[in-house]
Amino acid sequence: MIELKNVSKNYETGKTFVEALKGVSFTFKKSDFVLIRGPSGSGKSTLLNIVGLLDNPTDGEVYLNGQKVSYADFDELATLRSRTISFIFQSFNLNPVLTVEENVMVPLMIRKDISHEEKKRRVNDWILKTGLYEHRHHRPDELSGGQRQRVAIARAMVTEPEIVIADEPTANLDSKTARSILEFMRQLNEEKKVTFLFATHDPVLDEYAKTRVQIKDGILSVVTT
Repeated sequence: MIELKNVSKNYETGKTFVEALKGVSFTFKKSDFVLIRGPSGSGKSTLLNIVGLLDNPTDGEVYLNGQKVSYADFDELATLRSRTISFIFQSFNLNPVLTVEENVMVPLMIRKDISHEEKKRRVNDWILKTGLYEHRHHRPDELSGGQRQRVAIARAMVTEPEIVIADEPTANLDSKTARSILEFMRQLNEEKKVTFLFATHDPVLDEYAKTRVQIKDGILSVVTT
């Protein structure tokens, strides 16, 4: 899936120099369910941005399905990202003026390789799978936290990604709703063979993860697999 080879990432802001990642080498395998832990400032967000092809490394190489990722062509990189990777965020990031259907449709709007009929079919399919059909014409402020997270999951899955990156996806949910969401994600992981990558402080994730890694001071280490 995605392989990092000796990846480092440095940031310079004025006189400040930060080594966010230091020689990270790791392979995120197909259909894995990976939990990444680390304190604030450890490099978690930087790692997610690089794995999600939102940022490029200062040194090292990134491979997607065996092919080296080129950062020279921004449009090509954006196309690769939109067809391979989806994101689920802590704050849901739903458009407040759009309905459930419209929010789920958003990532497909730029996909010229998919017909309008296929887009409608996928949206309807994922709204049904996430149990949102009765709420399909509602806006986010008319939904519970768990329902909004399900909209975010439907929006992430509608592109049929190979990788889903979830940043603190249960942070704004009560424990019962969090478990329900995680059970659903694990089901997708098993049935659709989608790779899930989580960055979280929620201990509940330990029960679901197949691989656990720790990042500290920009250095990644495998805890269990």
